[in-house]
Amino acid sequence: MYQHRRLTTSSFNFFQKFKNFDYILLICILLLGFISLTTMYSTDGGKVLFHTKSHFIKLVIFIIMMLIISFINIKYWFAIGYISYLVVIGLLIWTFLFGITSSGSQRWINLYFINLQPSELMKIFIILCLAKYFHRMKLENVNSLYTILTSLIIILLPMGLVIVQPDLGTSLLIAISGIAVLWFAGINHKYFIYTMIGFVISLPFIIAFLKPYQKLRVLTFLNPDKDPLGAGYQIIQSKIAVGSGGIFGKGFFKRNSKLSRIFTRKTYRFYFYTFF
Repeated sequence: MYQHRRLTTSSFNFFQKFKNFDYILLICILLLGFISLTTMYSTDGGKVLFHTKSHFIKLVIFIIMMLIISFINIKYWFAIGYISYLVVIGLLIWTFLFGITSSGSQRWINLYFINLQPSELMKIFIILCLAKYFHRMKLENVNSLYTILTSLIIILLPMGLVIVQPDLGTSLLIAISGIAVLWFAGINHKYFIYTMIGFVISLPFIIAFLKPYQKLRVLTFLNPDKDPLGAGYQIIQSKIAVGSGGIFGKGFFKRNSKLSRIFTRKTYRFYFYTFF
């Protein structure tokens, strides 16, 4: 958010920081938030119901948090790179041992005023940890066996703790975050190619170890029509909603009320249909 241009000077006052704000990024975030809010308002039929109110409150709170955090000097985030990673690893272990179980998944820690999901924090702190690890590393050491193995351990450790929750989707996002840092750090592209080939070859074995619901998600994604009234129901109805709206959608406040009732449960995350 904030472009830290003079990290070495202590006289970088508030007004200089405000001047160097990344206003393009801020405008994009605000625009995206406004679009999402108006979309929720439209799907609620032009009334400020639970989903619209909840979305607005969260949007305001987290935008304020984003602005406050963006003024924190980047040297602070660099300093806590390792410790923040270890703290979240500790939270993931605590989640595995004493976490709250809901819908068959043990992903949250009860803090009494909020249920914390540590795996979401790991998406950010794994980037900080790897960025600090590669900081000032000599280019000739980037592709050493020690560096690659250490990087893989940093990525695979939280992945394993998240997979056993089980939460395959979040574990893949953590892996993508870590791999992106390795890519920008200058890891030789051949290692990514070898990894992809190895992943494709081992895919049948990986699928064999998936839980039934995870296998069902993969099969439903490939062929939702196989179970149109069960696992594939949501995807099929979403396609109907998109097809009903066409390229430009039905318009503001003109959503299909029948289709809107289909996607009322909190666990449904296919919100793209609301634009049609």
